Amino acid sequence: MTMMPPGSPVPFPRASEPDRVSFDRAELGAILSVYGRMVSAGEWRDYGISALPDLAVFAVFRRTAENPLYRIEKRPKLRNRQGMYAVVGENGMILRRGHDLAAVLKVLEKKLIRPIE
Repeated sequence: MTMMPPGSPVPFPRASEPDRVSFDRAELGAILSVYGRMVSAGEWRDYGISALPDLAVFAVFRRTAENPLYRIEKRPKLRNRQGMYAVVGENGMILRRGHDLAAVLKVLEKKLIRPIE
């Protein structure tokens, strides 16, 4: 053990925080682009973001107090298998999964296409 000079600060041991999965700037840009279009169409009104040790979630809501309509999930452990991005519906069913976030988000874009009355 090394001797510290008198009067020097003693470092506190850091609590080891588990690494958290999160969306990077490009991923959030793609997600917020779809979110903005859906808000302007009146379909969505609120969102929530969670960064957990094994996944990141972007949840979209029709109203604030409801269960999320869709969850956009990022699971890096599935990167080499089915793809780390997924869109999950309100009932928990996976609507689309893949390696490319833009391709996965296209399942939500189809909700904007409606016939003109």
